[in-house]
Amino acid sequence: MFETHSSASVSTNFVSTDFCSSDRMYAIELPGAVARGAIVVDIRPQTQRAEEGTLPGALAIARDVLERRCDPESSAHLALAVDQEVEWIIVCSDGYASRLAATALQQLGLRKATDLAGGYTAIKAAGLLGSLIVAQHCARELATVSAH
Repeated sequence: MFETHSSASVSTNFVSTDFCSSDRMYAIELPGAVARGAIVVDIRPQTQRAEEGTLPGALAIARDVLERRCDPESSAHLALAVDQEVEWIIVCSDGYASRLAATALQQLGLRKATDLAGGYTAIKAAGLLGSLIVAQHCARELATVSAH
């Protein structure tokens, strides 16, 4: 965890601080969030989902329409986007694009929007790929979306 560099033998901690924020969610927290009603949104492009694997139970929403689909004031919002208190958890491949997307949703007033640190990669590494399919609200929304 610590590595020494230069002739001065200075210790440097190489724990990443990119996008560190207390409002990010971690993979281990995902099952609890889904149990309390959080909605997981996978913003990875179709080609990336096909390559890396799908996230069963998550809503797949393209990044370029995310705000319109999650904003309850939008005419194109999802049925689950009932108000600004919905807890949205945005997932991308590694947690970088999702951080930016969650910030955009927060700027719309969706204060409970967050992202998953480490993204799909972290969920898969934690063995939690099936943790979303138990949520009844996800099953209902997936049925509604696929019916259109």
